[in-house]
Amino acid sequence: MLELTILGFLDERPLHGYELKERIHGLSGHVRPVSDGALYPAINRLVKSGLVDSRTEPGAGAAPRRTLSLTEAGRAELLGRLRSPKDVEISDGQRFFTLLAFLGRLPDPAEQAVVLRRRLDFLTTPASFFYADGAPVRVEEEPDPFRRGMLRIARATGTEEKAWLAETLAELDREAAARQASRSAT
Repeated sequence: MLELTILGFLDERPLHGYELKERIHGLSGHVRPVSDGALYPAINRLVKSGLVDSRTEPGAGAAPRRTLSLTEAGRAELLGRLRSPKDVEISDGQRFFTLLAFLGRLPDPAEQAVVLRRRLDFLTTPASFFYADGAPVRVEEEPDPFRRGMLRIARATGTEEKAWLAETLAELDREAAARQASRSAT
């Protein structure tokens, strides 16, 4: 996910390493903080693979700064990752939020909708944190107040997310249909 995040932010505009770290921290820092020991090796891998360009620029009254920008190959990689996210990027809530942060970079609403439908399919599959006799424990049946709290929070969050997904999918479907009609008319 770190590489996806780097590619996504650099698709918006070139950034210095420190600026990039601050943006990543703003997106998920309290949940999954990124250390220099993780960030800079990831940047170096992306540079080495030709997905990110790194150039040194003079600093404003300080040491030279490294500016990072996305290459055409990097943009293609980003779009490919957004079109075909891994299953864990759909099922894990924090990873899905990272994916959502950049899903708008995909230019085709139909491709965006495919990703959201995968998430909706995942959310509509019955699941629970806890099971008894092979069946998911319902919130009403959970005797432990803390586990009951987990289940209630998850249900409320899931309900709201499913509603948002349905609304957004309807918008994307309308936009995709309008694009298709426009192409057919020309």
